[in-house]
Amino acid sequence: MNFNSKNPFLNSKRFSSDAEPRTEVHQAQIIDYNQEMTVSGTINKTAILFLILCGASMVTWWMAFNGMNPMLPTIGGAIVGFILVLISSFRPQASPYLAPGYALFEGLFIGGISAIFELKFPGIVINAVGATLVTFLVCLGLYKFKIVKVTEQFKSVVVAATLAIATYYLISWVISMFSSWTPVHYGNSMMSIGISVFVIIIAALNLFLDFDLIEKGAKERMPKFMEWYGAMGLMITLVWLYIEFLRLLSKLSSKD
Repeated sequence: MNFNSKNPFLNSKRFSSDAEPRTEVHQAQIIDYNQEMTVSGTINKTAILFLILCGASMVTWWMAFNGMNPMLPTIGGAIVGFILVLISSFRPQASPYLAPGYALFEGLFIGGISAIFELKFPGIVINAVGATLVTFLVCLGLYKFKIVKVTEQFKSVVVAATLAIATYYLISWVISMFSSWTPVHYGNSMMSIGISVFVIIIAALNLFLDFDLIEKGAKERMPKFMEWYGAMGLMITLVWLYIEFLRLLSKLSSKD
């Protein structure tokens, strides 16, 4: 059985020769190196998306610290970013245009939510950014040097855990909207902190799946636009990881 990354994007069907018929995209022409997906190309495009996200995040961050209400662009950015993810998951050919848009609007969301946490817990953002960066580099190093190998069993465990987390979050959110019940992962109890640690571990493990699928996409000689598609998927995981670090650090800070 073939298990995929948690992203609606980074899945093995997209990153296989069966997903995008090369004869349709390239009209049966011989494809040269510059027309194919490469790992280095995906890394470069991930860097571009990261810069766009950081630039956009400064807008809502600046608004929050200069007496303006950043909630409209923050919420709007989250909604539009989610819509662009859905569109790109069905139309990967449009990723060169949708991926920068996603980074832009997700940046508005990240900047706003980061400012909210920073105002309540000064210094938390730099710690969350540092933790996310270190986690990314450690996972990349472990993958690059084959210390961690992405096997089918590894994929099955990570995907099952990810789906369980997504299901729990969704059910908790729905129930809390229509009742006075407080989900277990709210607050700063030891149980809540433990759940946050577990979620961060699963998010980090998803990075290995993302690396593996991007590498396989390059080996399959997928079309060039898949570099944007892969970069966008990797950014989704990094944003998820960063948000979870913010939540964990806020719980730890509130216990002091």
